[in-house]
Amino acid sequence: MASRNFYIQLIIRVLLLTLTAILVAFSLVEQWYFTFGFCVILLTLQVFSLISFINSTNRKIAYFFDAIRNEDFTLRFPERVTIKSFKELNQSLNRVNGLIQEVHLQLQIREQYYQEILKQASIGIMTYNEKGHIMFANPTLEKLLDYTPLNHIKQLLQVDENLYHIFKSFQPFERKLFQLSNEREQTQLALKSTPLTLDGQSLLLVVVQDIHKELDEKETESWVRLIRVLTHEIMNTITPIASISDSIIKYYRNNGKITPLEELEESQIKNTLKGLEVIKEQGGDLMDFVQSYRSLLHVPEPNKTLVKGKDLLEKIDVLMSARLQEGGSDFKVFCDPEDLEFFIDEKQIAQVLINLAKNALQSVGEIDNGRVIMAAGIDHNGTKYIDVLDNGPGISPEVMDEIFVPFFTTKSEGTGIGLSLSKRVMQLHGGGIQVRSVPYKETHFRLTFA
Repeated sequence: MASRNFYIQLIIRVLLLTLTAILVAFSLVEQWYFTFGFCVILLTLQVFSLISFINSTNRKIAYFFDAIRNEDFTLRFPERVTIKSFKELNQSLNRVNGLIQEVHLQLQIREQYYQEILKQASIGIMTYNEKGHIMFANPTLEKLLDYTPLNHIKQLLQVDENLYHIFKSFQPFERKLFQLSNEREQTQLALKSTPLTLDGQSLLLVVVQDIHKELDEKETESWVRLIRVLTHEIMNTITPIASISDSIIKYYRNNGKITPLEELEESQIKNTLKGLEVIKEQGGDLMDFVQSYRSLLHVPEPNKTLVKGKDLLEKIDVLMSARLQEGGSDFKVFCDPEDLEFFIDEKQIAQVLINLAKNALQSVGEIDNGRVIMAAGIDHNGTKYIDVLDNGPGISPEVMDEIFVPFFTTKSEGTGIGLSLSKRVMQLHGGGIQVRSVPYKETHFRLTFA
């Protein structure tokens, strides 16, 4: 029923076309040349009219998609037409056009919303293509770099040449720290890159954050912790020295006068010698303490070479074998893939791993079925790592923030220099050391390498 009128008109047009064709043939036979010419013209017009009539739907749909492609949503098809099927088609096209227009409007609103978020973000954001053309740079970035507008990364040459070379050579998922100096201040910038693909075009998204304030706060916090530990250690050494010195002085001074030699007793002289020996011992401890501090400050630059991870871990396994014989703990090493290589100073990293392994074995020595695992591998971001895990008592949350502070220790015989020295070594390697601990379940140290 919907297309009945269409078929009726089509049948009428075909019948008229047939009659005209018969009339053309008849006039040609009768040699009615004027009639013949008129009928040929009429027949041609009818053919074109029929083709146009049949293709009207195709033209409407073609116009519709052309308008959509050009984002022209003003196109409207008449809905008051005599042919019912055309009327329904026009209504459907208008309805679809309205839906697409609504979706397009929502996308525009959402895009403006996201653009506003990026503009108001407290961190700098930039996207640029392989040719260096900047597709987007938010006001925060322009303020950080004190340059506007940003259209190409070559403009960064006017900000800082080194900064330009960082952006020029940036690799996906790379992180950089950069100190930007100008006439007013120095700014410490943290940069991180992420690859994007937009309309088949490869882009690089770079996030730039001013971490100067955070670094200042962290540095102050580190100094407070260090001074607290130094104060504790020095006071533990100085207090007995001061107390013993005061006692010795009393042997040789009475009411502000020097005690004559003939009045000195043998016991006083013996106590004096004992006191001096204790002072010497405490002074030696203080010197060792200072020497430990110097060792932390004078870590040599790494002499890096390619080292096979499997060979490195097997050496640690051999070194730890003697300790394993003393207790019943289990120590295992793994390397996956087996051909994994690290570009490191082998002696420095081996010392770090030995320190971590010793700490772990001491920890699990207090429990039954103690287990220590040392594993090397590559994470999903392509970062090489070495893990040291144990199921010992773990590290309490109260001291977790203190363990990397120099001279902080929870052991009666420890110097508190091991973990802080390990952290320093990893920093010199361009890597890091992280820790998390769930008591009596797992304590996990991870060394990451750039």
